[in-house]
Amino acid sequence: MDYRHEWKYEINQADLLTLRQRLRAVMSPDPHAVDGKYRIRSLYFDNMADQALREKMDGVSRREKFRIRYYNGDTSLIHLEKKSKTGGLGKKQKAILTENQAQSIAQGSLNWMPECQEELVRELYAKMRTQGLRPKEIVDYTREPFLFAPGNVRVTLDHHIRAGFCCSDFLNPKCVTVPVLDAPIILEVKWDQFLPDLIRDAIRLPGRRASAFSKYAQCRIYG
Repeated sequence: MDYRHEWKYEINQADLLTLRQRLRAVMSPDPHAVDGKYRIRSLYFDNMADQALREKMDGVSRREKFRIRYYNGDTSLIHLEKKSKTGGLGKKQKAILTENQAQSIAQGSLNWMPECQEELVRELYAKMRTQGLRPKEIVDYTREPFLFAPGNVRVTLDHHIRAGFCCSDFLNPKCVTVPVLDAPIILEVKWDQFLPDLIRDAIRLPGRRASAFSKYAQCRIYG
């Protein structure tokens, strides 16, 4: 996959209500959403020095992070993802994990990984062995996604961010998570070669500027 343009904005509840109405009028719903929303759970990786966290906080232009993710509590489809960033551009690589594989990684049972057919799994294994990457934080949130075919535009509204700390409980629907205090609502806009004026107008909010918000970094305030 080629790099895509990415913008993020920190918005409030009033902005959310305004944008939700605008986007419903000009964009299509994501077919995977349930009643226009889906719940996302991610397990983020970092090393003992918190390299991924520090690079994000320091604004390092070229950086990467690994996470495991599934949707709506459905563990029949789990993805290992590598997110690479270069300035305002982002790229995501994916590999499918079985439930047993995801649980093994969360628990630190790695012996099967070098023989896995998925190249991304082998890359994660190498970095867990050489760079000390380990499961670090569970991040839950609700996403409202919208699609627009010209420009391959995807706009999402993310809210109700929660943090979890027992990484081995990643697949447990009863895993304890806590609301992240003062976490904003996040507007994310992603597109390929061009962003249509119709979408630019729909997302425009007075006084809002693109930011580098990270849900992972926000959840790490608890440890």
